[in-house]
Amino acid sequence: MENFFFAFTVLSSLRRTLFGRNKVQTITDPNLFRAPWSSDVKLSDKTAVITGANTGIGKETAIDLSKRGARVILACRDMEKAQAAVKEIAESSGNDDVICMKLDLSDSKSIREFAEAVNKNEPKLNLLINNAGVMVCPYGKTADGFEMQIGVNHMGHFLLTYLLMDLIKRSAPARIVTVSSMAHSWGSINLEDINSEKCYNKNKAYAQSKLANVLFTRSLAKRLEGTGVTAYSLHPGVVQTDLWRHLSGPQQFFMKMARPFTKDSIQGAQTTIYCAVEPSLEKESGGYYSDCAPANCSVAGKNDKLAEKLWQLSCQMLSITWE
Repeated sequence: MENFFFAFTVLSSLRRTLFGRNKVQTITDPNLFRAPWSSDVKLSDKTAVITGANTGIGKETAIDLSKRGARVILACRDMEKAQAAVKEIAESSGNDDVICMKLDLSDSKSIREFAEAVNKNEPKLNLLINNAGVMVCPYGKTADGFEMQIGVNHMGHFLLTYLLMDLIKRSAPARIVTVSSMAHSWGSINLEDINSEKCYNKNKAYAQSKLANVLFTRSLAKRLEGTGVTAYSLHPGVVQTDLWRHLSGPQQFFMKMARPFTKDSIQGAQTTIYCAVEPSLEKESGGYYSDCAPANCSVAGKNDKLAEKLWQLSCQMLSITWE
């Protein structure tokens, strides 16, 4: 059943990639021949923080924003890999204004130390890209006792955003982009057992964390109305990344078969970049995107009551007050 769930999720996403966002395209469908999204927007005098930017779509996002002239801060757990990525990004972009800072999203102490350093040393923060994540990993807990996937993918980014919010507001116009997944569509939020202590299914726990990303973005946008700060969540596509490392044997085999139809990291980063720089999104906030365009999230992803309950639970579990 676990492998069926995974295969169904991947096939559904590949269908969107190959045949369009909502239906199989025909020769008369204008989206069939739609040119790939691109933009020449410059980000000179802008600062971006990207979590998990030492590899995969996070690194490609960093390269793109750096090419546009932004100061880019890689927020990473593995500093050795991060330092290597800084060198690669600077060489690829021709922009030396790239640094790395230690951030472990599974430890609130690390998150607070990172945010304190950013707030102290950076005069502005125009883009926060909540990109880092873990996927279908074995059961484990963060330093704060959260199940690893909800802890890193949701709680860690929730706390990070909260701690950087004053700086982001002072830097408006600013954007907060959170990388979710189409897997959110098969997720549900178990408010009574959000840490999956009673029963753990790694696929369901991943889907729950990705639904939490969508709901967080929705609630965040409402709270940011009138501030000049906007928020977006997105599905990057089925991307060839290190996140595949925890897949089971049958899942690994399935992904190898599907590999010709998946996205590489550059392709997978495009919707993140779109949400970060696309001018037409300036007045939009709280939406969900895929393939560089607005997309439909699940019914649960539009449930404002659920979103508010998750918000309050997150604040309670993180011991913060964020109205």
